[in-house]
Amino acid sequence: MRIAMIGQKGMPALHGGVERHVHELSVRLAERGFDVQVYARAWYTDTSVERYQGVTIVHLPSIKTKHLDAITHTFVSVFHAMFTRADVIHFHGVGPSLLAWIPRLFAPRTRIVSTFHSLDRKHEKWGAFARAALRAGEWASCRFAHRTVTVSEGIRTYVEVVYGKQTDLIPNAVPPYARVKTTDALDAFGLESGNYFLVVSRLIPCKGIQYLIDAFIQLQDTNALRGKKLAIVGDGFYSDRYVKKLHDMAAGNPDIVFTGFQSGVALSELYSHAFMKIHPSDNEGLPLTVLEAMSYGLPVLASDIAGHRDLISHPEYTFEAGSAQALKVKLVMLLGRDPAELVAEGDRNRQKVRDQFGWDEVVDKTIALYLNEVTSPTAQIATA
Repeated sequence: MRIAMIGQKGMPALHGGVERHVHELSVRLAERGFDVQVYARAWYTDTSVERYQGVTIVHLPSIKTKHLDAITHTFVSVFHAMFTRADVIHFHGVGPSLLAWIPRLFAPRTRIVSTFHSLDRKHEKWGAFARAALRAGEWASCRFAHRTVTVSEGIRTYVEVVYGKQTDLIPNAVPPYARVKTTDALDAFGLESGNYFLVVSRLIPCKGIQYLIDAFIQLQDTNALRGKKLAIVGDGFYSDRYVKKLHDMAAGNPDIVFTGFQSGVALSELYSHAFMKIHPSDNEGLPLTVLEAMSYGLPVLASDIAGHRDLISHPEYTFEAGSAQALKVKLVMLLGRDPAELVAEGDRNRQKVRDQFGWDEVVDKTIALYLNEVTSPTAQIATA
């Protein structure tokens, strides 16, 4: 069976939750014997890499601007996937799903799957026209896909209420990470093991990093932080103005450290030695960086949005979204706790990820969905 993955920026994954999800899923599908081709934007990865861990990488051009990059790449990818006679075209994200009607019309034998990763239209970086297009993409994800996948209970409920569509709940997943002892990355950024809060995120407005910087600076004046620093890991994405705003807020403060994008061993070290992961986002589907932190056994403090409540059930570890004051109050409360309680919360997080968000179950559910669609009576009629 040939599976075409469309909508992600590319593979191997360099950054981005959708990219990492597609990367991990595709490698595991290839290990199970599926013919997987992942479409990559020519600017994202090395175009000389045509195979990666059993997965075919198809590099195609796009118009690399904020509004045209994704949709133009999706357009050429859809026609390539139809030309190569993919059995399943799997769209990732509601924006790319806007073009799901094309294979439904011109390749009726191909089964269409769309994964609804997040409510993209609520991201502040988009203007009115882009938000309208993303809203249309939501509708298309529900109307033209044979099966719509949602990654969290919150998104599943939203789709059912707004579009009346029953979806397949298949969450994101992460491998069981093990902490490392090395500290080269910490040394490079002036951080000490167990003595910094960690943020891992794209630096875009909907991630709410401004609330955290505000709360952190306010707490510095009270001595409540006990010398802890704030490490912000990640780069912007068509968000230079916002990134500048964050740097301006932290200007002259040696305890707020911007590391830029990190991956591999350096990222593992930053997770392994953090005191706590903080995720103040205003909008998420099911955030991989929170799952990763939980897999490393970190306590996580996150905004009380639906995508976080699916992961963090204890209200003491959530705060009112969009409120630096509420975040500050929760930080003071948690900093006053017995350190053993925070260690125990991290242990609970690690176990929850391993019990509920492992890759084996996600791959099994995805394969079952593909097989069910390809062998369905309607698919057989279309093929005939």
